[in-house]
This record gives sequence, C-alpha cells and structure tokens, in this order.
Amino acid sequence: MPILRTPEERFLNLPGFPFKPNYTEIFGARVHYLDEGSGEPILCLHGEPSWSYLYRKMIPVLAKKYRALAPDFIGFGRSDKFSEVSDYTYQMHRDTIIKFIEAIKLEGITLVVQDWGGLIGLRVATMLPEKIARLVIMNTGLPTGEHPMPEPFMKWRNFVEKTPDLPIGMIFRNSTFFGKQISDRVIAGYQAPFPDSSYQAGARAFPLMVPIKLDDPAAAELRKARDGMMKWNKPALVMFSDQDPITRGADKLFRAWIPTAKDQPEIVIKDAGHFLQEDKGEEIAGHILEFIERTPLRRKGKRNE
Repeated sequence: MPILRTPEERFLNLPGFPFKPNYTEIFGARVHYLDEGSGEPILCLHGEPSWSYLYRKMIPVLAKKYRALAPDFIGFGRSDKFSEVSDYTYQMHRDTIIKFIEAIKLEGITLVVQDWGGLIGLRVATMLPEKIARLVIMNTGLPTGEHPMPEPFMKWRNFVEKTPDLPIGMIFRNSTFFGKQISDRVIAGYQAPFPDSSYQAGARAFPLMVPIKLDDPAAAELRKARDGMMKWNKPALVMFSDQDPITRGADKLFRAWIPTAKDQPEIVIKDAGHFLQEDKGEEIAGHILEFIERTPLRRKGKRNE
C-alpha cells in the first residue's frame, strides 16, 4: 500500500510543542511518539482527527513525576499515512498499539484514552491486562452496534462521508469550549499533519469504522472490550467534560460497567468540549497525578492485580 509521510517542516515551531520526536516502525510504517520524563509510564492515546499535539499541555505536568508518552496513530500526526481509506481497519490500529507497547517495553502503564483512543485502547487493555496498572477514561465510548448512535455523531459521520477534504481547523474550533479563543497558530498545529486531502485517509476512515450495526467489523471487538471492562479489577478513573454532545452520558455507563470506577471521585471537567485536553489540559493532568498517588503500585516492579 502506498505510504505518505508529512514533510518535517510542517511541524517546525509549533506553539507549545518543544518535544523531541521519537520513532519506531510498525506494519512498515514509521510511528511517531512523544516520550518525556521518567518513572512509571503514562500512555496517552488521541482520537479523531487529532494527534499527540492534543496532549502538549498535559505532557510537561505529567513528565515532572512520571514518564509521559503519546504516540500518533498511523494516519495521524508525524506518523506515516496509508493513502486509501480501505487501508485502515480496527484490527490494524489495535495491533499497532499492542506492538508499540511491546516495542517500547512498557510495563505498569497508566493508560489515558479519549475519543478513538478509548475504542482502541480499552480493547488493548483487556488483551494486555498484565501491562496496564490503571485506566483514565475521558470523552469516549464503546459502541457495539446494539444501540443507535447519538444524532450528533451520525451527522458527523455523514459529513465525513460527503467531504473529501476535511476542514481540520474548523473541526477543532467547533469541538472545544474555547474554540474561538484558540490562536490561528495552534489551529495550524492541528492541521500540520495534513498538507492536503491525500493525507486524510486515516482521519476519514475513523468515523466510518464506528459500529452502527451488530455485524460491522469492529462491533465484536468492542463488545469484548465492554465485557472486559465489566471484569476490570484495577484502578479506573472516569473523567468526562460537561460540553461534549458526542459522548455525553457515556461516563455513567463506564462507572456502571467498571467495578473499580466506583472507588474514584466522579470528576467532571467543566467548561470543556469534546477535546477536553485542549480546553483544560493542565487541570486534567493534575487530576491524573492525584489519581496515581491515590493508587500506588503494590510494590516496586509489580503492577496492580
């Protein structure tokens, strides 16, 4: 399959993004990730159509005490991009994160997920429970095709289907609470991975991969993720924003599904939209640090079991 690589000059001098790039190869594609600080790893997974730039406000706070990592999914950020929508599958993205964890040799992970980071990351957690010490779940869901999707999501899906050149900047402004206040330079940072529409196949694929029928390709995998969450016995923090029409209400589902979520405070990030990391990144990072301090690993070198 043809592979595209966003020119490096697109990522020069991005505001608030001084981090050194790191790379590993997975499925013949160069996968980019941030890797700052040291100690217990905090692995942050982004969603659609974002990239590790979304975590730029959180990484410095987290890295003061721990090792903060944020990979870019294939098709996003500084990672290579397959050129056709059909090249992207749920299994490919799932296995990319599994291989990433194995390649970087991560153990005792605090897994932070949002948007598609949740759909993929929570399945990975059920497949590699020995690697995961804690979950932080934000503005995501586990759609299985068993129930109708919310109208705002279906409108978004239909928009992507009909739009060959996604207006990335407009998407971010409309999906954050403080969108009108975001500088043009920051918006350019979100647009940086996509010089033109030929680089957007991965971004256009994600909404179409969300199961809306029981037999959709990802539906069975997400049912396994949901069932795994119902048996999850390690610390889990559910932390949604108050201004996200796409995932509104899913926080209650996660708290009902995950036995250990009831042990943590019901945190709501106020005045934050779908991309709550952009709106309130430093505040969220503070909550994550407090969560880790509340749930120490049982002894050095061991993960919570």
